[in-house]
Amino acid sequence: MRTTSGPLGRILSPDDVRELDPNELVPLCAQLRSTLVEYGKRHGGHIGSNLAVVELTVALHRVFDSPRDAIIFDVSHQSYVHKMLTGRAPAFIQSDRYDSVTGFTNPEESEHDLFALGHTGTSISLACGMAKARDMRHLTDGAGSGNVIAIIGDGALSSGVALEGLSDAAEQGGNLIVIVNDNEMSIDRNHGGLYTGLARLRESGGHGQPNIFTALGMDYRYVEHGNDVSDLVTALTDVKDIDHPIVVHIHTTKGLGLDEEDARHGVLEGRHEFNHWQNPFSAEGRPMGSRKAFGSLAMSQLERRFASEPGLIVISPATARSNGITPEFRARAGSHYVDTAISEDHAAAFAAGIARGGGTPVLVTSATFFQRAYDQLVEELALNGLPSTLLVFSTGISGTDHTHSGSLDVAMFSTIPGMTYLVPSSSADFLDMLDWSTRARAHGTVAIRVPGERVLAKERGLSADAFGADAPTMTAPPLPAHESGSAHEPTERNPYTTYRITKRGHGVALIGLGDMLPVVERAATLVEKSSEGRVNPTIIDPRQASTVDCATLSRIATDHHLILTVEDGQLDGGWGEHVAAGIDSSPDDGHARPHVVCLGADKEIANRVPLAELERRYGLTADALAARVMRELEANRPSPTRSGTTCEK
Repeated sequence: MRTTSGPLGRILSPDDVRELDPNELVPLCAQLRSTLVEYGKRHGGHIGSNLAVVELTVALHRVFDSPRDAIIFDVSHQSYVHKMLTGRAPAFIQSDRYDSVTGFTNPEESEHDLFALGHTGTSISLACGMAKARDMRHLTDGAGSGNVIAIIGDGALSSGVALEGLSDAAEQGGNLIVIVNDNEMSIDRNHGGLYTGLARLRESGGHGQPNIFTALGMDYRYVEHGNDVSDLVTALTDVKDIDHPIVVHIHTTKGLGLDEEDARHGVLEGRHEFNHWQNPFSAEGRPMGSRKAFGSLAMSQLERRFASEPGLIVISPATARSNGITPEFRARAGSHYVDTAISEDHAAAFAAGIARGGGTPVLVTSATFFQRAYDQLVEELALNGLPSTLLVFSTGISGTDHTHSGSLDVAMFSTIPGMTYLVPSSSADFLDMLDWSTRARAHGTVAIRVPGERVLAKERGLSADAFGADAPTMTAPPLPAHESGSAHEPTERNPYTTYRITKRGHGVALIGLGDMLPVVERAATLVEKSSEGRVNPTIIDPRQASTVDCATLSRIATDHHLILTVEDGQLDGGWGEHVAAGIDSSPDDGHARPHVVCLGADKEIANRVPLAELERRYGLTADALAARVMRELEANRPSPTRSGTTCEK
């Protein structure tokens, strides 16, 4: 179904791109670019990276035959144009269809999307695998055919897996085309010696030496005018059906085509980090979310210590601004701040080296990106018992796409031996934990779960479910009393092993982990009200998810016959199961064992399901928790005899 006039209105599949008159390619690119600019203003998204590859994507579908020819976008946040050319243009043109597709490639949407992708650096490895399978099929039955094309940005090349893929591609041989989209930017500016080499190639028209690609054994071709569709069609036609691996290095401009209205909002074309992710203009002026709010608090506290602590170093693998690490902070921090580029595994090992050298590393990124460094978290950090701090952002269930889900954070960090996972339920606790972990050195690696939107809403004076409401931006509370560091001597042990009882009741105990504590508090109020005061729940803030405070649980078990654990992460392998097991293994003291109900997320990776809907699905709203308490009280009345403990979902 056609949704617009002009060349784009006639594009329902890549076949239509190949049928266009050559003179229509430039107008098609202009129409795609204007569509992206308008989409960014009204909906938001990864606009800058997509504007850089308009001509490249048109040329790809002009020259190659998708899906027979495999086109693999690295990280895939530059796949909007690809989606428009493969039958999904209405999702970028019609406002009522804006959320009908994801912002990343997704095989559930189209046969032209080969992988669900959202983490960077993997396209070359994926291409190696597809090319290998193609060549093996050809050897056995002659069926193997088709080009394999990987598109990767210059910022993604710093990812270790990208370099591993390049090294293997050269030895593997056969048809494999790697297109390096070089717009001289990562999320913000590129960091690392690799980019000196790329600059030399750009400045020399592709002739500079040393050339990292030829050094790895790859053939190489440079295209200076990477936003000229004719030049790209020529270059790609020349390498189509090539019989050996080749890198096609194209020079593009990120955010090309952003207009004056965008500029007034600070979204500029070229080397500007503010064009990586664009919020819709209707959303401008809203208060900052939890990531930036708590991140900026943390950076403010650490910055006060830089002058007196030369070894205090903040490390960010490329995602600085989204976690509250502003350009202004980076400038003031100087050598106290290191952007390792998109290389989370290196960042974790780098932190271990700083700690071993007597420094104090603070490694900052999202839960979903820490997954990429799991081996280094275990081997280099935890195994060596090095005093390091990890700030874990974007944790728990969320309404994001499935490639960026943080719901596995507790299951991951809480089960690594020698690592402490602290879970603050307020900004004051967050800063206190950060201060302890970066001053005391008698601990190993400490990960701190950065509070989320529920805690932020509570501190803004809103209800725990008022996410994103129009309210003043959170301001920093007074720093902890031990700001001077006198309370945290180097030999001090972890002060957060004991659960904190914030309200003492009887009969029923509600234990809310971190961001779920405000929800638990609201649920307790509802229970008291609905029971007319007959039920007075105890509220417990566990403060950490690494160990079970058996002493506190044993005391609670003596006069509580129902305990609910509530977490906003995956229940299977999560924190609630550890609590239930701790209660079940407690010594027999003659009291009836309490009934335990564990609440959390299902074992699924939800894809762009609104957070409110997920909370209803998992029974994690205050109303649902209160109703669950009343049902469990009715079904599990106190028994005078000792009963077995179960962890029910």
